[in-house]
Amino acid sequence: MTSRTDEDQHLRDLALLRRVRDRIDREYAQPLDVEALARGVNMSGGHLSRQFRLAYGESPYSYLMTRRIERAMSLLRRGDLSVTDVCFEVGCSSLGTFSTRFAELVGVPPSVYRRDAAGELAGMPSLVSKQVTRPIRNREAPAPDAQLA
Repeated sequence: MTSRTDEDQHLRDLALLRRVRDRIDREYAQPLDVEALARGVNMSGGHLSRQFRLAYGESPYSYLMTRRIERAMSLLRRGDLSVTDVCFEVGCSSLGTFSTRFAELVGVPPSVYRRDAAGELAGMPSLVSKQVTRPIRNREAPAPDAQLA
């Protein structure tokens, strides 16, 4: 009888975690923190963080930053906004944190990405460009290989 109860609770937790993830996907540009997300599903912040990491392999904050970086990549490819404007547009309040996280996930700073992205994707269908430019999750971008002379 206990295992059925545990299984039911696990399924309820997964449904709540999905709601949290959907909220992050929708409201990535809003000021979100773990405590606010947890309150929305009647969990403690610690419990939400542990369960989210178990279910999705990363913390809620990491997932939020990945969503923000994905959107920032799209805005930077357009080329009509500065890096600072993009930073604030996607909900980041610190240009330094944004630039550091962007470089970790994408492999280059946002200013370099903005400069180089437009030419590389010219003529590429948007469906393909979206997949090609998706940031790396759960690990840092690989460091460029050093050229040996």
